[in-house]
Amino acid sequence: MNTSILVIYTGGTIGMKQNVKTGALAPFDFSGIEREVPELKKIKYKLDTHSFKNPIDSSDVDPSFWANIATIIKNNYDLYDGFVILHGTDTMSYSASALSFMLENLNKPVIFTGAQLPIDSVRADGRENILAAIEIAASQQNGKPTVPEVCIFFENKLFRGNRTTKHSAEDFNAFRSYNYPVLAESGVEIKYNLPAIAKPKSNKVLKIYTEMDTSVTGLKIFPGINCDFIDNILNIKGLKGIVIETFGSGNTPTSEKFLAKFKEATDKGLIVLNITQCQVGHVEMEHYEAGILFKKTGVVCGKDMTFEAAITKLSFLLANNKSVTVIKEKLQKSLRGEIS
Repeated sequence: MNTSILVIYTGGTIGMKQNVKTGALAPFDFSGIEREVPELKKIKYKLDTHSFKNPIDSSDVDPSFWANIATIIKNNYDLYDGFVILHGTDTMSYSASALSFMLENLNKPVIFTGAQLPIDSVRADGRENILAAIEIAASQQNGKPTVPEVCIFFENKLFRGNRTTKHSAEDFNAFRSYNYPVLAESGVEIKYNLPAIAKPKSNKVLKIYTEMDTSVTGLKIFPGINCDFIDNILNIKGLKGIVIETFGSGNTPTSEKFLAKFKEATDKGLIVLNITQCQVGHVEMEHYEAGILFKKTGVVCGKDMTFEAAITKLSFLLANNKSVTVIKEKLQKSLRGEIS
């Protein structure tokens, strides 16, 4: 039986063409993808496509969008060996991170990819991205999927999805995984970094979660930040969690006023997750006095999570756990390889 792959088109530049009359970019009929990427006709795998009825710009992505993708994968899970999700680049790291948490017991590849240029451009990068993503989704070793996790493939590199950040709005090489190695590189052959690839922890049936709690926000600390401004954020009505991007290894200002704001918030049950602003490295709040003082306010150490993974993980855990204590414990554990 031939390997079968479902390609899911959600929107984004990769599915756009330029309108001859207006010059504007607009989605094309994705059922005709082989006309745009004729190389697909040479692929030996069974390919099917599923296009969102109303493809969206990835700037409009929200939890209902993620739930839609998770449901499509769940409904087709037994019919296909792998899934390729075509998605806009701007929020791809958020979506890949969210799906990694929403898909529990995943043992098949879910590969996100996209493009920086429309598919009908002379130098379109999307064609190679699609073809390689499909090959990776179909790859097996010893009868089992080579990459049974949620990933992003872009410009010759395969990354763990919840370890990525979009670092460039201009380069074809748009994504980085600063704190975790590349899972595969595409050249003449696709070379897999097998030790870095997650293996299924069990043979349990795929379970999806479709709820995400949006009562969260993010805050980036900077020198001279106004404590009254912080106070207004921490006291937003209905706020349950906040991801705070701190200096270096988790440091913040040490003024009593600043620290008191966070102590008061955590005492009231607000979850404050501390991650670093640095692209490389992790939070270690015991390293400097500033970090030790901030830790005493009751904040949670986010270790080396990206902002994208931290915000989606917090939303996921808040939606699916009632206990603040349990949520704090799970935030500090690696659920889907998002923490080293």
